[in-house]
Amino acid sequence: MNRRDLLKIGAGAAAVPVIAPAQQPAAADGWRPAVFSEQQNAAVIALTDRIIPATETAGAKAAGVNRYLDKFLSVSPEAERRRFLEGLDALDERCRREQGRPFAEISGAQEDAILQSMAEAPETDAGHRFFRMAKSMTSQIYYNTEAGFRELNQGGVPKTFACEHPVHE
Repeated sequence: MNRRDLLKIGAGAAAVPVIAPAQQPAAADGWRPAVFSEQQNAAVIALTDRIIPATETAGAKAAGVNRYLDKFLSVSPEAERRRFLEGLDALDERCRREQGRPFAEISGAQEDAILQSMAEAPETDAGHRFFRMAKSMTSQIYYNTEAGFRELNQGGVPKTFACEHPVHE
């Protein structure tokens, strides 16, 4: 998917009315997920922040990747939405089985260990496929946010992309 396609989806999602289940509390700014449950949203925040953590620049959590992902999935084909949600629920179930708590409630080191094992699993493994899907969606969304754009453009336009005519320097 390219940037233009993502922007089209985002614009389309803005036009879609959001109907949130009553059990989902609104964020301080009034935002409510349209697709994720409260627990799934917490897992998405933790997951995307492990994929793109804060450094000198904002990470996925600060960029609100969970909100864009929720919006993206709300207008995605049902099969894609279901595949993501099933993978997310399987991740939480694995964490409960192995750590006694859902993904969003385990330590960063435990999150990293589980994600590393998913990344190293065979390509036929459902966890591996979900993690690959989550990484792809997270990076595509993050680098289309203001924070991601700033990170990509730290230091300005590389000389190799600039016009070399003296009048344009």
